[in-house]
Amino acid sequence: MKNENKMEKRYGLPTALAMVIGIVIGSGIFFKAVKVLKVTGGNMKDAMIVIAIVGLICMVCSLFFAKMGREYASCNGLVDYAEATLGEKYAYLMGWFLALFYYPIIGATLSYIAASYVSMMIGVEMYGQTTTGIAVFFMLTLATVNMLAPKLGGKLQVSTTVIKLIPLVLMSIVGLILGFVNGNSLNAINSIATSLPSSGSGIFAGVCSFAFAYEGWISATAINSELKNPKRDLPFALIIGSIFCTVLYMSYVFSMTATLSIEEIVAAGDYLPIIAFGNVFGEFVANIILVFIIISCLGTANGMIMCTLRGLYALSVRGLGPKPETLAEVDDSTGMPLKCSIIGVGLMGFWLFQTSTLFFQGPLAFNGTGNPAWLFAWEADEICIITLYAMYIPMFIYVMIHQKSFSVLYRFILPFLSILASLFMCYSSYLSYGIQILYYLIFYAIMMGIGLIFMKPKKKQ
Repeated sequence: MKNENKMEKRYGLPTALAMVIGIVIGSGIFFKAVKVLKVTGGNMKDAMIVIAIVGLICMVCSLFFAKMGREYASCNGLVDYAEATLGEKYAYLMGWFLALFYYPIIGATLSYIAASYVSMMIGVEMYGQTTTGIAVFFMLTLATVNMLAPKLGGKLQVSTTVIKLIPLVLMSIVGLILGFVNGNSLNAINSIATSLPSSGSGIFAGVCSFAFAYEGWISATAINSELKNPKRDLPFALIIGSIFCTVLYMSYVFSMTATLSIEEIVAAGDYLPIIAFGNVFGEFVANIILVFIIISCLGTANGMIMCTLRGLYALSVRGLGPKPETLAEVDDSTGMPLKCSIIGVGLMGFWLFQTSTLFFQGPLAFNGTGNPAWLFAWEADEICIITLYAMYIPMFIYVMIHQKSFSVLYRFILPFLSILASLFMCYSSYLSYGIQILYYLIFYAIMMGIGLIFMKPKKKQ
């Protein structure tokens, strides 16, 4: 084992940018676009507003954390920022949440979504047991690659990012041109699909659901200590990546109107990508595109799994959490904290069970209206994202009060806008999920309380 337990400086700007774009662009855009149109009552203008709002929130928060990235670079960006602002205890709670909730939830969900598209391709039930089995295979394969060959995992992240952009860029360009030539796109933006009832919370519900399509940009900070020039590369990747994703998302969603009405888009559901691409390019090309979409989902899953395997390391290297002296060990042959990684795989397995069995399957998962009917059947991937935005708020407030060395932009304007953005996300979540938020918060409080039990102060040198 290495004596200093430090991670190798192995990644450059391409990997950092690929982490942001590659994690953000994945499965979300392919299956959340329909949900946004559904909850906004088929109003394309409102759907565009939703995408722009979430993109703006992402950009504002990215600018703030880009500044933090220039100031602090240690073993895990977000945990470092929490420690620099609110101290060791809050950093520990942030790291505990990321390790137990955020990283493994998103990683497991993305593996499951990739598996569901494979099920679609081979003609079996999208959310059945076959999908769960495929998801387990994907999750374990990607975890093994990143545990035993982390440099290969980084290269995989870059390559899948390039591949996943192909269907989005292709549909955005061809679909927009075709839609304006035949007039369908103009008709879509000037009309409202009145046959589609709104959920009642409209734009707020859309913001909450589409947050998943943007989420993951902050996860790029997990490899902060492994970047060759983190103070330059990480801020650049966060800012450019968020702007790029916003523009691409808006053009892709709008391009769907080239050959489909709003009612047809909503009715297509999770099959929208293959139907839309089939109408524009033909069935053969649509099947090829489906393969690209699966690769896209796996690329995003790979990025989140990279973070999951390092989750507890960010705490252990500080001397915090359960068995920190053991979990902080970095294997000499792989350069990875293998014991932390194994725990991360177990956590993803737990959340995969919650997603596949309690949320998507079984008599406990849904009632007649399609809403979770059991206290543990909440939509973990969306709710945990809102929790993270809530945990940002104390950091924003601290900077406004104490960081006198920061300029007016970074001390007051950006933190204030970030607070408003985070509160907006929390309010949207409340309107969208209702009582499910309470069920989630009970479980969240229990797990965070367990985390406090394991918290140990650093040993004085």
